[in-house]
Amino acid sequence: MRMPLVLTVALALAAAISAPRAADEGGNARTGAAAFNDWQGEAPGVAQLIRPQDLPAPYATSSARNGSHLVPRPAGTALKLPPGFSVTAYADGLREPRQMKRAPNGDIFVSESGTKRILVLRPGAGGKPQVSVFAADLEYRPYGIAFYPPGPSPRFVYIATEGQVLRYPYTVGDTAAQGPAQVIVPDVPVGHHWTRDIVFSPDGKRLLLSVGSGDNDGEIGMDKEVRRADILDYDPEGHDMRVYASGIRNPVTIQFYPGSGPGGGELWTTTNERDELGDNLPPDYVTRVKPGGFYGWPWFYIGGNQDPRHKGEHEDLKDKVAVPDVLIQAHSAPLGLAFYTGTAFPESYRGAAFVALHGSWNRGKRTGYEVVLVPVKDGKPTGEYVDFMTGFVANDGDVWGRPVGIVVAQDGSLLVSDDGSGTIWRIAYDGERRAQQ
Repeated sequence: MRMPLVLTVALALAAAISAPRAADEGGNARTGAAAFNDWQGEAPGVAQLIRPQDLPAPYATSSARNGSHLVPRPAGTALKLPPGFSVTAYADGLREPRQMKRAPNGDIFVSESGTKRILVLRPGAGGKPQVSVFAADLEYRPYGIAFYPPGPSPRFVYIATEGQVLRYPYTVGDTAAQGPAQVIVPDVPVGHHWTRDIVFSPDGKRLLLSVGSGDNDGEIGMDKEVRRADILDYDPEGHDMRVYASGIRNPVTIQFYPGSGPGGGELWTTTNERDELGDNLPPDYVTRVKPGGFYGWPWFYIGGNQDPRHKGEHEDLKDKVAVPDVLIQAHSAPLGLAFYTGTAFPESYRGAAFVALHGSWNRGKRTGYEVVLVPVKDGKPTGEYVDFMTGFVANDGDVWGRPVGIVVAQDGSLLVSDDGSGTIWRIAYDGERRAQQ
């Protein structure tokens, strides 16, 4: 049946408004000083392109201590999304839900870090999931989750906790561990940055583990930073350890770009950069990670910019520092990362990256507290990022939610964990239904 002209136009308009735009296709991203924004300037569709040449000098502003005050969701507050999208609470009452991963059958595994448990969410009646406890009473706080071997029939679930990498025997459909955990990587360095993410290479031959630094800027001594500020590389049994990439202050989430086309099989990370150099320095970032790459911490940032607290140190490394692909407003704290592999969103979203910004504390005007979209063209990020879901900030002092993990559900919706309100949000695209109303 041929679609009515009015509906056709309405759907095309909604898709055009909500579609991510590449920096080289629209030229509408905020650049220069305008790219250094705060929560009051965040709105769905607003694009920022922070370039290395736009960075201010160190200490251009004073270093702020401006932690947010977490409050219950204010009455009448609504999360904001591009036209055609809606958001609902999928699961609530959780205690610090963090990273999420989808099992081959569609179950969603969740690290409930506040209780040291792993939960399983299975789609249920009425749009609410059935919640099961897969594993409890872990010694350390869990974060990363991975299924091994990759593919439709994994035999294990690997869990990266602050101090260890564990694995549980697993058969697709299990909602509770069928046996005790086996320690695969013991004695992971603990303290300060505690999130540990884990991912397997697409061929299943290597296990990658992200470990953040033990301090802000090397002040405890680099002899105490061994196997930290690195992405580590093991075989699936936890042996044959190598350093995949280094100088990454806090690589919170690591993911391989999906597919065998352009960019397929490249490792990406979200990174929280250092603090106390001013409101707008240095940017956090999202980037493809070069094997053997060095990203500067603690001596340099965003290429060969020297940290003034390390003046004159390791000048031999200055020209070896990789420049990240996408610079994010400083102190926004990018955590979760997911590539859109579903078909429920408009085609322009497919292959793009969604990133959760947990929110700032070391900035006079807070920023982050939102989900952003990183456009990808021919497998490469364009350099800009676009506000996608905003509205978690109540006022200059209060926030009611903090996005952490992101995963694409089996039905193509997007799930976002929020450890501020203890909620997992479900984002759906229903532009066609709305256009028919």
